[in-house]
Amino acid sequence: MTAKTVAIAQQKGGAGKTTIAVQLGVAWALAGYRVAMLDVDPQGSMSAWHGLRKTAGTVPALFVGDIPGWKLSTEIDRLKNDYDVLLLDTPPHAETDARVAVRAASLILVPLQPSPVDLWATKPTLELAKREKGAALLLLNRAPARGKLLDHVRARISEEGLPLARTVLGNRSAFAASMMEGKGVVETHPKSAAATEIQELAEEIGAILTLTRRQAAE
Repeated sequence: MTAKTVAIAQQKGGAGKTTIAVQLGVAWALAGYRVAMLDVDPQGSMSAWHGLRKTAGTVPALFVGDIPGWKLSTEIDRLKNDYDVLLLDTPPHAETDARVAVRAASLILVPLQPSPVDLWATKPTLELAKREKGAALLLLNRAPARGKLLDHVRARISEEGLPLARTVLGNRSAFAASMMEGKGVVETHPKSAAATEIQELAEEIGAILTLTRRQAAE
């Protein structure tokens, strides 16, 4: 079975793309899925995180490839029959690379913080997804537990008829702390609210994509 591909895309920097990609990848790997993550962002944050993970010998091991955008399609074709899910961490402000990732994706996950500026910044990515006939899903990230601004952004998303994930990721230090160890929050803080949120997001996206474990099908 061909892998499902999830592109984490947002034209605005600082949306938390790499953190979300890493946290989802670890959660799916611990759930028994074969996961490959492709770092298309020249900043190389995902690759740096993976270096920490390899140095510590953390299990489960994850495949992480540092791939320039022009090689992405070839790398996806090479990996898609050996993994259950491919995660693409795309760069901000790079439409060409983002277009390649969006075109290849089964789902485009678009993170945004609950602010008008972040909501406005999603439009180029959503328009790109529409042009490439891709399925997009907005994800509220670094959100407070409650507040008028969060309610306002949710209302605007609903008014515009945009697809929004049920899961909301809070503004939690546990995410960054786990990254510093080359791990995911489900490994370092398994009973935390942060871990619960990531597991819920992994299950929500898994249901959308109808993820199935390759080993169960063989």
